[in-house]
Amino acid sequence: MMPMQFIALVPALPLLAALAIALLHLAGPARGEAGEPLTARITLLAAGLSFLVLLGLDASALLNGAPGRISLGDWFASGGLRVPLSFTLDGLSLGFGTLVGFIALVTLKFSVNYMHREAGFHRFFLGMNLFAGGMLLIVLAGNPALAFVGWELAGVSSWMLIGYAFERDTATGNAQRAFITNRVGDAGFVLGIALAWFWMGGLDWAAMGAAAGRLPTLYAGLVALAFLVAAMAKSAQVPFSPWIARALEGPTPSSAIFYGAVMVHAGVYLLVRLEPVLVHAPGVLALIVLLGALTALYGWLAGYVQTDVKSALLFATTTQVGLMFVAIGLGWFELAAWHAGLHAAWRAWQFLAAPSYMHLMRGPTPPAPEWLRRHPRLYTAALQRFWLEGLADQFLTRPTQGLARDMRAIDENVVSRLVGMPETQRAAVLLGREVGGGSAVVKGRGLAGGLLGWVAERLDGFERRLVLQGGGGKLGRGLARLGDWLKFVESLLEQPRYLLVLVMATLVVIL
Repeated sequence: MMPMQFIALVPALPLLAALAIALLHLAGPARGEAGEPLTARITLLAAGLSFLVLLGLDASALLNGAPGRISLGDWFASGGLRVPLSFTLDGLSLGFGTLVGFIALVTLKFSVNYMHREAGFHRFFLGMNLFAGGMLLIVLAGNPALAFVGWELAGVSSWMLIGYAFERDTATGNAQRAFITNRVGDAGFVLGIALAWFWMGGLDWAAMGAAAGRLPTLYAGLVALAFLVAAMAKSAQVPFSPWIARALEGPTPSSAIFYGAVMVHAGVYLLVRLEPVLVHAPGVLALIVLLGALTALYGWLAGYVQTDVKSALLFATTTQVGLMFVAIGLGWFELAAWHAGLHAAWRAWQFLAAPSYMHLMRGPTPPAPEWLRRHPRLYTAALQRFWLEGLADQFLTRPTQGLARDMRAIDENVVSRLVGMPETQRAAVLLGREVGGGSAVVKGRGLAGGLLGWVAERLDGFERRLVLQGGGGKLGRGLARLGDWLKFVESLLEQPRYLLVLVMATLVVIL
C-alpha cells in the first residue's frame, strides 16, 4: 500500500505546477494561445496525481487504519519554539482532502475550455493551482502554523482571481475589499497561534485539544475567539459577509471553487478541527450560534431579491454556511462536517452549470415573495443587503486606503529626503539620466543623505577617473604596464637556459 509519507505530495504538486507555469511563462513557452495546451497539461497532471495520491492514502487508511498524525521532521525551531512539518491523517482531514482534490480536478478540467483564448489564461491557472495547493494544505496540516501557510495561499490566490480583469476599476476595487477583510481574519489566526503556543505549550492540533482541558475557561475562550475571527472572515459570516458578494467579479470557475464549494467552508473546517478547544469555551459557542443565525438570516433575505443566478447561488451558500456555524455552536460538529461536505459538492456543480442556467430560463426572474413585498422596510433592507457593504467600506476599506496614502506620503516626503533620494531624482537615476547636468550621483539632503552622497561621489570619482574611461584611466594604464612586465618575465622563464638555471638552483637549496 502507499506509504503515508506521500501525503506531502498532495499539496506540493499543485504548488509545483504553479511554479512551473510561472517559469515557463517568463521563459516564453507558456504564453498566448499557443501555450495554452502546455499550461493545461501541467495543471491537470498535477491535480490528477494529487488526487490519485489521496485515493491511495484513503485505501491505506481503510485497510490499515488512519495513523492520525505523521511528522516529516521539523519545519523550524527557535529556542523553545518548535514547529513540526506534520500532517493530520484522520477521517476528517482525509475526507475533506479527497473532496477538495476532486472538486479542484473537475473545476480545472472545466476551466480549460471555459477560459480558452482569454488573455489571462495562464495567470488564471497559476492562481487556481496556488489555491488548490493552499486548500489542501489547510485541511491536511497537522498544526495551525502550517495550516496558516495554506490559509494565506488561498487568500492571495482569491485576491488574484477576483481582480482577474484588472483593467476594470470594479474588479480591482472588489479584490481590494476582499483582501482587506481577510487580513482581519488573518490577524485573528496569528493571534490564535501565539496564544496556543503560550498557553498550551505546543503547536499541534492534538496537543492543543489535550491541553484545552487543563486551561482555565477564560484562556480556552480567548484561543477559540481568536480562531473564530479567522473562520468568520474566511467563511463570510456577519459582520464580514459583504466581501463575498463582491468576489463574484472573478471568472465563473473561480467562483465555483472559491465561494461556492471550497474556500467558503474553510472556516467551518477550522472550527470543526478545534472541537476539543471549543467544548471548553461555552461563551464562544453561544457567540457562534448567534453569528451563524444572523448570517443565515442575512443570506436568506438578501437572496430573495437577487436577479442573477450567481448572486442567488452565493447568498444561498451564505445561508447554508451560517447554518453550519449554528450547528457547531450547538455542539453538533459531526453534523456540520457532513453538511459542509455535501453542500460543497452540490454547490460546485451548481456554480459550474450557472452559465447554462441562463439559456434554460424561459421567462423573467421570479419576483420577491409577496410577504416580503408587503414589508417595504424589510424589502429595502434586503435589497441594500442590510447596508453591511457601506459599513465595511467605512470601517475597513477606506481607513486602510487612507493609511496606505499616508504611508506613501511619509515615504516620499520624509524617508526619501532623509536618505537623499527624492522621488523625481530616484526615477532619474533608475533611468540612467544625469541630474542637474552633473554626475548621476544624487545630491543628498539631511545628515544621512549628505553623508551617503559624499561617499557615493568619492566612489563614483574613483571609478570614473581610475577604472573606467574606456580602459584608459590611471589605474587601468598602471595595471596594463604591470601585465606587460609579467608577460616579459614569463617569456624569459619559458626559455630552456633559464629553466635549467631554476632546476640547478632548486637542487642546490635541497642539498
